[in-house]
Amino acid sequence: MNHQDEYAITWLSTLLGEQLQQRNATVTTAESCTGGGIAEAITRSAGSSAWFEVGFVTYSNQQKMRVLQVAEADLTRDGAVSQAVVEQMARGAQQLAAAQYSVAVSGVAGPAGGSPEKPVGTVWLAWADADQVQAGCWQFAGDRYAVRQQSVQAALAGLLCLMEGQRADVWPQWLKKHLPNQ
Repeated sequence: MNHQDEYAITWLSTLLGEQLQQRNATVTTAESCTGGGIAEAITRSAGSSAWFEVGFVTYSNQQKMRVLQVAEADLTRDGAVSQAVVEQMARGAQQLAAAQYSVAVSGVAGPAGGSPEKPVGTVWLAWADADQVQAGCWQFAGDRYAVRQQSVQAALAGLLCLMEGQRADVWPQWLKKHLPNQ
């Protein structure tokens, strides 16, 4: 376990909880490759039930369609690791949870499953509030654990960016600027 990653995730989770509590808002998650890791991070803070009620782990395409109302045509055309799918996952979870904010993730964590078009480490994330859905794709490095940890950090930092009125996909710069030294 990378101490630096764990520190960053816990710090982001704490800050996110404070921001949600100040806004009297809730957040939900729609996860695939992180397998519930974002929800776990959000619930690290005591009292998190005030801003997190439910998260969705939809690993299969069948469950993405059934639970989160992802269109079969988009899954067939673009695959699960795509902008169209994560945007629908974010909106579907947000509507089901009646949450003000949501984050969705779908990616290729490895070690298998990659392709020339979507190599291991390819991760799509989407963040939603009442007005918009923003999405971005990253190529994370490392083994399965590292890809998943980077995805969780991106998910949390992107939510904080969105809440501050910034583009969620500027999370790498935001994180560099705001993450305290350990």
